[in-house]
Amino acid sequence: MDQSHTKQEALEKLFDPKECLKTYYSFDSTSSEKNDILMFLLRNFFKTFILDSVKGNTLIRIGGMPSIFELLSACESFKEIIVTHNTDRNCQELQKWLKKEPGAFDWAPVVKYVCELEGDRKKWAEKEEKLRRTVKQVLECDVTKFNPLTFASLPPADCLLMCHCLVATCKDLSTYHAALKNVSSLLKPGGHLLMVTTMKCTQFVVGQHKFPCLFLEKEVLEEAVKEAGYDILKFEVSPTCHTDNLIEHEGISYLVAAKGKGKED
Repeated sequence: MDQSHTKQEALEKLFDPKECLKTYYSFDSTSSEKNDILMFLLRNFFKTFILDSVKGNTLIRIGGMPSIFELLSACESFKEIIVTHNTDRNCQELQKWLKKEPGAFDWAPVVKYVCELEGDRKKWAEKEEKLRRTVKQVLECDVTKFNPLTFASLPPADCLLMCHCLVATCKDLSTYHAALKNVSSLLKPGGHLLMVTTMKCTQFVVGQHKFPCLFLEKEVLEEAVKEAGYDILKFEVSPTCHTDNLIEHEGISYLVAAKGKGKED
């Protein structure tokens, strides 16, 4: 990757959303690194949203890729979901699926697996339509800004869900700490934070391009979350890693935390 690009510029110019989905989220439930990691995350989201009853009116998803897997159980527990992305191309790719346009990524195998977890694999088409109805807005988001959603004014959410976006966007630990506090302003006190993070990652590959990633260890991540005003309820790392030719890392972590009441931003 041309070092003259900033991380955000590189994502906007070189990151191919469709290629990313094909590389990391093509799913057939057989045993492979990417399938095992995806099932690890889907089981955790199912437990959080369905079994542990994390629910409310509004969930805001802050993401670095146009995925929906993390929202499949969430749409059973929240009345509305607002999806944000760090690039316009990601927004466009997600809109293809929401509007059922030709060329949209096929999430059906993943949806069927989640429906199986929830008790009825045959209801996968209904699940897709429910999620489409529940996603009310798709917005661009810049986590490095004090107000990440510059052109939108939203009431504080009951749940904030972040997948991979901070490590892909932030250039150093101070930027990461600031970005976590920025997005936390979108969450009401007592609300839940869910974070999926690539641990000890230096880079990830999409197509022919390599993208730098902020190296994070467990202790550093937990410190940042606590400093942002949260009590950590759960931290678990996948026992499986992606192959080295895709991501240099040491597992994918799943974190659940509660924003302290009275800790206003």
